[in-house]
Amino acid sequence: MLSRVANSLYWMNRYLERVENTARLIESQLHMLLDLPSMRQDPNAWKPLVDITGDYKYFSEKFESYDRENVIYFHTFDKNYPHSITSCITAARENARSVREIIPSEMWENINNLYLDILEPGSSLRASSAPHKFYFNIKMSCHLIQGIAYSTMAHGEAWNFSELGRLLERADKTSRILDVKYFIILPRSDFVGSSLDSVQWTALLKSTSSLEMYRKRFNLISSKNIVDFLIFDREFPRSIRYCIHHAERAFFNISGTPFGVYDTDLARQFGKLMGKLNYSYVDEVMGIGLHQFLDEIQSDLNNVSSVIHDNFFAVKPVSELDQSGVQTQ
Repeated sequence: MLSRVANSLYWMNRYLERVENTARLIESQLHMLLDLPSMRQDPNAWKPLVDITGDYKYFSEKFESYDRENVIYFHTFDKNYPHSITSCITAARENARSVREIIPSEMWENINNLYLDILEPGSSLRASSAPHKFYFNIKMSCHLIQGIAYSTMAHGEAWNFSELGRLLERADKTSRILDVKYFIILPRSDFVGSSLDSVQWTALLKSTSSLEMYRKRFNLISSKNIVDFLIFDREFPRSIRYCIHHAERAFFNISGTPFGVYDTDLARQFGKLMGKLNYSYVDEVMGIGLHQFLDEIQSDLNNVSSVIHDNFFAVKPVSELDQSGVQTQ
């Protein structure tokens, strides 16, 4: 497969996953503020959505306050912000357009429809007047696109590059949401077990689409169980361990080497990250500090992404080409 094609498939799915995550975050925040009317007047109620991105410096340069209108515009319609929904769906559509011969036609049509829906002139008015419906529809459109790909795309090399991008993006976003929101609602003795405590932990689970599956597993809301579920669960498709494990499998499928043979730099990066998740447990993580652990996970994910780029997508200099002009590994 051409590196250009692999790169487009990889980033198309990263951008689509980012669109869905952002829509879900905003939708979750809207629901939480309905449950906690006292927080609606808090000038920093929407600030965590900016903190999760790590782009608060960019936000503060353009906006004076963290009110609802500014944060929603920043995350949804700011064309100059590369991680906004508008920017991401535009990039996803451009990548999809360049690989139309690879992906199913239904997938391209739905990506294009989502792009046109978000960028139509009246979309900002719809987001303001009916935000719950607007962001729910974006989230469902992303799920539909993923479902079409899973059901109609051959699960070969192109599929594995798509999965690699989607799962790495999902793991990164789960770690960031948990890191920021856990810090905000870090248990305090004065409201542990209160309705406020329960609503905020529930909102955290909703922001990762994990509330119902968590309830089926643990029933009662518990900060320790939530951390355990979102990081270490082996079966839930949005836990960090699940995402990294299946991203690692996608990589081994692409490379053609037996699973578990760590004889390349990228394989070793995956092995290091999986080892950290396989041999850690929630009590240890809570003891040493959740932020420190998640910060290391995010650093490792950045390293994996960098090595993926160098191995599969970067243009090799002439010195790294063999005499026939083929890139050497």
